[in-house]
Amino acid sequence: MNQNDLILLNFEEIRRRSKKVWRAIPSNMLDWKPDERAMTCAEMIRHILEGEFLYHQILKGKGSGALTNLSNPFDTKQFTTVEDELAYAQPYREKFISYIKTINPSDFENIEIDRSDVGYVRTLGDMLLRIAYHESVHTGQLLDYMRTMDIDRPQIWD
Repeated sequence: MNQNDLILLNFEEIRRRSKKVWRAIPSNMLDWKPDERAMTCAEMIRHILEGEFLYHQILKGKGSGALTNLSNPFDTKQFTTVEDELAYAQPYREKFISYIKTINPSDFENIEIDRSDVGYVRTLGDMLLRIAYHESVHTGQLLDYMRTMDIDRPQIWD
């Protein structure tokens, strides 16, 4: 298994587990949030899926500058259901996964992604791991939301 395969496996496993969590949230609870400053469950799911699209643009453009004048397809899409959201995001997910498959292993360390606008510059490999971590953290938050709502949580450690 090479570097690309390991990174792809990590992304696929994280998404598989995220979907289990997202699908376990009752539709009538998607607008729930623990306090006024928090995201709702639906907003967090959207944030993860939209974030992957935006991160992909950042990686392709080698920095945050790629977001300047970007047409974001998630800006005009209203959240309806988890399944609808997943279906809408799927083509963008496929492009992101295809992008990862094309990365030359030496690029993981040699290409820098400039996010100095938010305080850092990192290698491509580091950024890919950060993107995966972003989804993992928010999925963990949703599990905590579910605990607070006192609803059943799916077993994600299979």
